[in-house]
Amino acid sequence: MRIERVLRDKGGEVVTIEPDANVGAAAKLLSDRRIGAVIVTAADGTPAGILSERDIVRELGRKGQGVLDQSVSEMMTSQIKSCAPSDALDHVLGMMTEGRFRHMPVMEEGRMVGLVSIGDVVKARLSELAMERDALEGMVMGH
Repeated sequence: MRIERVLRDKGGEVVTIEPDANVGAAAKLLSDRRIGAVIVTAADGTPAGILSERDIVRELGRKGQGVLDQSVSEMMTSQIKSCAPSDALDHVLGMMTEGRFRHMPVMEEGRMVGLVSIGDVVKARLSELAMERDALEGMVMGH
């Protein structure tokens, strides 16, 4: 299975925020939308970075609530890895596991077309494994 299937099943909506927004506004956006990360976009709409709930909690623990007034661009991760719609689930899961991150933009021809979480990828992979198991059981049982 490929990432394009995951996007087709979940939809391609990506929640974004501007780099000069403050971290408090980003935290509210994450809470209101019940998501774990937001893509920080440059003026042209391309991803400039990513800010996750983990990033915010880590900095709150280190520096206190004053970080909520910081700009998103000061806290975001600017070196983000991305994948393509044609990438295989196993490949993306491996990249996310090795890199220890939970969200990945999906890029096509320089344009962001979606965002997948590790939960999305694991769910799709489990579904794929269940279908393979059912097919094998069918072959063994003569169905």
